[in-house]
Amino acid sequence: MSFDQQGGGRSFDRQMYKGDWQCAKCGTPITELPFEPDPSRLDKLLCRQCHQERVRSFRR
Repeated sequence: MSFDQQGGGRSFDRQMYKGDWQCAKCGTPITELPFEPDPSRLDKLLCRQCHQERVRSFRR
């Protein structure tokens, strides 16, 4: 854990997983994820932009 100098909070060094995946919504290549994807759910992966749009739609 380290001190985040910009926001004053704490930041965590998150392990990133490299791979060759594709966004289920827009088809954008995904080469890095902050989690190891479940092989049975690879058809549900979303790129950062599509994920953020999905999150925003729930907050309305």
